[in-house]
Amino acid sequence: MIELQNITRHFTMGDQVVRALDGINLTIKAGEYISLMGPSGSGKSTLLNLVGLLDTATSGSYRFEQQDITGLTDTELANLRGRRIGFVFQSFHLIARLTAADNVMLPMTVAGVAPAERQQRVAELLERFGLTPRASHKPNELSGGQRQRVAIARAMAMRPSLILADEPTGNLDQQSGAEVVNQLEQLNQEGITLVTVTHDEQVGKRARRQIKLVDGKIVVDSGGTGASKEQP
Repeated sequence: MIELQNITRHFTMGDQVVRALDGINLTIKAGEYISLMGPSGSGKSTLLNLVGLLDTATSGSYRFEQQDITGLTDTELANLRGRRIGFVFQSFHLIARLTAADNVMLPMTVAGVAPAERQQRVAELLERFGLTPRASHKPNELSGGQRQRVAIARAMAMRPSLILADEPTGNLDQQSGAEVVNQLEQLNQEGITLVTVTHDEQVGKRARRQIKLVDGKIVVDSGGTGASKEQP
């Protein structure tokens, strides 16, 4: 599904060059469940942003579903991202003035999905995530767990093949966090590729494949075998 070859991402800060990613080689197969772990500043979120087409590499090549995305324009990247990738963030990123239902509907509105289809999908997603009674509530009227469930429903609105979750339990209590992880894992069991960034080792260990980054390099990749393998 995804193939990264010799990916680097460098940032210039004053007179210094920060090597956020330094020679990443990574293949992700359709349907995998992967956690990205490592200390702060290791490159986890930078890698997730690159995989999610929110950022572009300084060098290297990236193929998404067999398409070389290296030369795509910003508009083409946005279209691909909107159709194939769903995002779940630590801070929810819901629009405060919109109801739960309207937040879920927003990606479909942007993509030009027909109104009747939008309404049907919203109803199905709200029901699936136990949010139907909260459909008309705005984010400030929802608990943290409910807000994250709205965010997951929104991520699923365009029926993506890939879900990227950046610290999805970071702002939640233990019970709400466990519920969110269970819901993401259920989506993976239904065939959606799931990649999570987490500082929580207990959450990270639930993934079938665990990748650890240090200083912009992959140092451990369990490769989906369950046995961690040190990278050269």
